[in-house]
Amino acid sequence: MKNIKVFLWAALFGLLVMAAVSCGKGGGISSLDVVGKDSINSFDKLLQQTARQVTQDAMNGGWSLAAPDNMARFIWSKNYAESPLHDVMLELDAAPFLAAGLDPDKLPENFAFYEGMLMVGTKLGEETLKYSGEVTPLASYEQIVKLKRSSIGYHGALDHYGVSLGDGNMFEWAKDMSTNDKDMVFVLNPEPFIAAGADPNKIEGWAFAKVTVDDANGKPVEVDKLLKPFNLQ
Repeated sequence: MKNIKVFLWAALFGLLVMAAVSCGKGGGISSLDVVGKDSINSFDKLLQQTARQVTQDAMNGGWSLAAPDNMARFIWSKNYAESPLHDVMLELDAAPFLAAGLDPDKLPENFAFYEGMLMVGTKLGEETLKYSGEVTPLASYEQIVKLKRSSIGYHGALDHYGVSLGDGNMFEWAKDMSTNDKDMVFVLNPEPFIAAGADPNKIEGWAFAKVTVDDANGKPVEVDKLLKPFNLQ
C-alpha cells in the first residue's frame, strides 16, 4: 500500500510538471507562475495610476513611463528586433550626477551619455515580437513576462515587482500601492558611478541606502543602492 501511495504522488507530481511545461511552451506564461501573472496585474495598475506619464518613445521603439519629477524614465521595447540600443532601460537627467562629480567617460559600456541625459539598460533578445491584439504598453510588458521571465523578479523586503536592467539596476513598483509608500522606484547600482568619480551621497534626488536583497542562494544580504522612490497615491 505504501508503494502504491508513493507511485500515485509521483504520478501526480509528474502531471503538474507536465502541465507547467505545457503552459510554458512557445514562451507562454505557466499557470503556476504566480509572480509573473501577478506582476502583470500590478503593472497594469501602475500604468493606470500614471497614465499621463506614459507615452510612446519613437527614438527607442517602445514605451516610456516618466517619473513625476521628470528626472527619470523607464523605457521598454515594443519589438526587440527593432530596438536601436536596449530593450529595457532607464533614462536619467545627468545633472545631479555631474554635480556630484561624475565623469561620464569613465562609465562602463552599458551606459550612454547624450544631450544631458544618462541611459543604462540591457538587450533582452533579437525576436520580432508578435501580438494577438493591440500593441499597448501593458501588452509589451506582457511580452517580457512571456518571453524573458527571468528578467522579472519579486523584491520581498519592499513588496515590489521589478524588471532587471542588468548589473544590479532595476525598475520596481509596489505589488499593492494601497499598502506601500514606495509605489514606483528607480534603482541603480552605485558602484559604476562611484568608480566614475561621483559621490553617491551628493546626488540630488537620489537616496544612497542599504537594501536587503536575496543572493544567488536565496539568502538575504544587504547591498548598496541608489534609489529614487515615489509615492503615487
